[in-house]
Amino acid sequence: MLDSMRVQTLYVRYFDVGWDPARQQPVPLAPIRPGKYERPFKPSQSIIPTVFITNETMLRINDAQIPTLAADILQLIASTHTILGVNPSPQVQMDCDWNASSKDRYFSLLRQLQALDSTHVYSATIRLHQLKYAQTTGVPPVSRGLLMCYNMGNIKDPATSNSILDPKEVKRYTNGFSTYALPLDVAFPLFGWTVLFRNQQYAGLIQLTDRKAIEGVSFSLGNNRFRVLKDTTLFGYTLLKDDLLRVEDSAVPDILHAATLLRDKLTGDPFTVSLYHLDTLILNKYTTHELEAVYNSLR
Repeated sequence: MLDSMRVQTLYVRYFDVGWDPARQQPVPLAPIRPGKYERPFKPSQSIIPTVFITNETMLRINDAQIPTLAADILQLIASTHTILGVNPSPQVQMDCDWNASSKDRYFSLLRQLQALDSTHVYSATIRLHQLKYAQTTGVPPVSRGLLMCYNMGNIKDPATSNSILDPKEVKRYTNGFSTYALPLDVAFPLFGWTVLFRNQQYAGLIQLTDRKAIEGVSFSLGNNRFRVLKDTTLFGYTLLKDDLLRVEDSAVPDILHAATLLRDKLTGDPFTVSLYHLDTLILNKYTTHELEAVYNSLR
């Protein structure tokens, strides 16, 4: 499917950075590793390494630890290039859901990375709330931003219709788009999940969107909501009688609607459109024609 759509650039999460409370320092988490016989990427593909840093890390780290963290990140990126055997892109992307309290240390880290490594162009992911409230959250000191046009609703609120993608939320958050002080690329979602509520309280996410399976153990309340009929286990998930399930997905009409709200705001610099995320099960839910329509939606 990538070949048929002529996709040559992939954003690849190399590792996460989390906070170790015992050692009071940042640590790498879940580094990507290919299987013994895998050749995960083609030589012709351009790989943009992406590093996710938890906001907790940026809240707890002290200023003296930032240079060491920057050096460690660059070293692990370089060793991951070697392990994967890839031809890395000139771009490195940093991913953090920073806020007004963590922005100074996160932005300091971004500056430190670029001071240590002048051979790459740095970009940063931008959440919709960071776009709308840029005066409070600040604008990261990088060359580009990747606007993540998903995860925009309050997932814990039972009244939310779809926390992944809701065109009404896109319209509400993008008023400041044209004045944002970074050139922006755009990422749209393809993933889905089910939100579990127990005793009227948010109880977590279930990586399950098979509506036929869900309908087999519940009855529909309408508008992508279901009530579990009896205690049961579904694909390894324990569900209790009267649990509420909200099935959320990334429907192509919603993505295209969101794109129409962004199209007139993307002026000036060339930009890219990316899809999150690359997964065989997810891709099987969409036709090549549908994915091409999303890729072309902002032209």
